Amino acid sequence: MATIETKGTCSSTAAGLSWARVCKECGQQHDGLDNHLYEYQDEVDDELVCHICLQPLLRPMDTPCGHTYCFHCLSNFLREQDFCPVDRQRLQLHQCRPSSLLVRNLLDKLIVMCPHYEECQQQMQRCELQPHLHNRCPVFRRLKEEAEKRKRPSWNELKGRKSDGESPGDAKHSATPRDQPEPGLINPAYEESEDDNTPLRSSLVAEANMVELFREEPEEELGFRIVGGKDTPLGNIVIQEIVRDSLAARDGRLAPGDHILEVNDISLASVPHARAVAVLQQPSLLRLTVMQEKGFKTREPRSDHHPSSSTTSSTASQPSQSPHGNATSSHNPGTVLQVTLMKSQRSEPLGIKLIRKSDESGVFILDLLSGGLAAKDGKLRNNDKVLAINGHDLRHGTPESAAQIIQASEVRVNFVVMRPAETQEEGGSGREGQHSRAARRAPEPQYFKRRSTYMKDPPGGFSSQEKTVSLKKEPRLSLGITIAGGRDCRSRLPVYITSVQPVGCLHRDGTIKRGDILLSINGVDLTQLTYNEAVSVLKAQTAQSQVVLRVIQTLSEDLDEETEAANMDELDPMDDPRDDALNWTPLWTRWLGLPSHMHWCRDIVLQKTNNESWGFSIVGGYEESHGQQPFFIKTIVPGTPAHFDGRLKCGDEIVAVNGATTVGMNNSSLIPMLKLQKNKVTLTVVSWPGSLV
Repeated sequence: MATIETKGTCSSTAAGLSWARVCKECGQQHDGLDNHLYEYQDEVDDELVCHICLQPLLRPMDTPCGHTYCFHCLSNFLREQDFCPVDRQRLQLHQCRPSSLLVRNLLDKLIVMCPHYEECQQQMQRCELQPHLHNRCPVFRRLKEEAEKRKRPSWNELKGRKSDGESPGDAKHSATPRDQPEPGLINPAYEESEDDNTPLRSSLVAEANMVELFREEPEEELGFRIVGGKDTPLGNIVIQEIVRDSLAARDGRLAPGDHILEVNDISLASVPHARAVAVLQQPSLLRLTVMQEKGFKTREPRSDHHPSSSTTSSTASQPSQSPHGNATSSHNPGTVLQVTLMKSQRSEPLGIKLIRKSDESGVFILDLLSGGLAAKDGKLRNNDKVLAINGHDLRHGTPESAAQIIQASEVRVNFVVMRPAETQEEGGSGREGQHSRAARRAPEPQYFKRRSTYMKDPPGGFSSQEKTVSLKKEPRLSLGITIAGGRDCRSRLPVYITSVQPVGCLHRDGTIKRGDILLSINGVDLTQLTYNEAVSVLKAQTAQSQVVLRVIQTLSEDLDEETEAANMDELDPMDDPRDDALNWTPLWTRWLGLPSHMHWCRDIVLQKTNNESWGFSIVGGYEESHGQQPFFIKTIVPGTPAHFDGRLKCGDEIVAVNGATTVGMNNSSLIPMLKLQKNKVTLTVVSWPGSLV
């Protein structure tokens, strides 16, 4: 047995502590790249101690030669050396594997003291320290509240800094000094209301954070989609979506709208999209530096803005707190409510069944058990979407994580939920699958996602070309292609080729490539078909002795050598024998070059009740240096109508506002159009799936 001396010490007060430097997981002050620090109550067995840092193991990794180290310690050591620290056998990080579940459980159950033990007086298992800090520790809570107050500039300072033509760099200056004004960036999200009856908001707050993700297998996906890149109007690399049950979803720290600044010290500020994808596909450890928008900070509420009960409907005149602490508003998809349940004792169950849905991320209330605490309270309902519990953001969470938060809570459990509106414009619902036992909604009407009639040019640098292949073949001979997409898939994609097999006649011809989009076969149009319809047509036409196949290939100009190499890896299925054609998806940039007659669009109606912001920023429009560029959604601000509606995504292209095309518009014409929409705006958007990494 060994007595472990930790590198951190307990503190009785917050004096001398800086919220910016305090680790949000262990509560100690240490460098972001260093291991977490813990104060252990008892001696720790030598078998559970790392031979590099001489501390109890954190994220233990086993080497092929039988030794175990902290993941951080081992990865840092192997940056400089290529051998095991104990027996000096040759070693590389990808040869190591996480320790067994038994070892990790033993480590998680080690008893540690709160870093603020003298005031907090709490001891717990190591795995419970982080929930304790965020939910129960008074010192940690006080540090966080003081830091949030310091971030909030005075109203006079804010008024002096803002102007009617505010640039995005000005809007975020205090929080994001790296940001610079970009040509064509307009910010209807950041405009300030002059209405005395609206909540007073200060600057948009953003934080730069480091997130570490570790692939246990080199081929494992991180589980998020990205858009942007220096070769696109967006410029930055932005997370569009988190894939449910993925590595990123389980980690829980990344969210849609996060801007990825660096990966393993490689800047993504000025790299093309394909190069960013290649960087994010590195094996093993990834250290992501991300800029995360936290929303607007609100001034101290006026005396008449205090809620009168524990259930608060979020309206413009009575702001409630979102998971990020931002004012929310009642709008089209439903109403955001705060509900507080008080348990008689900590172990009392709430009587709530939570589920996930197949077509929408997040946690939903399936049922309230008869006689349970929630059913007696009567404020929660079936089909409510749980946005947060006790301040933990669950917009992309799981029922399991929600249950853990509830179990770890004391007698008070605070819910923030979204309740779907009973009646909806646009044919019933903006999302498929939102239904309850009492009333099932009709399927999304076809016109809600329809063929676009707005004609426009693709972004600068992107184009397309048609290719036609005419083949004479034996009727039994296969074309040798696999396909995906179809207008019935989630993103309403055209049918595209995922692989060209070496056994088929198209491979020998060499014209058709993976990623090409099918236009027609023997004169039969394929562009508006569902997947099954396309398969049936292809099978029928392939049985003929002559086949004429028309496809369209999208092109991107100004590719540097690194991007070309990345695209070559992506395009040639023979480069990687492990490639699975069924899982291959095109990069986001491939869709940008498609002609507009192949786009499908949908109308998104946003509503608000006062002069608050719509909650999104846009890049694009006419620029002297780039000519006419489409308008893209670049930022969606937490706690705003666009955010809670949930349908707009970063990277979406706005083709019309209230039915008026945006083609030919510049900033000075689109800004007034958006500002004039006081309570309701209809955005017609084209949305392509981001690149999966």
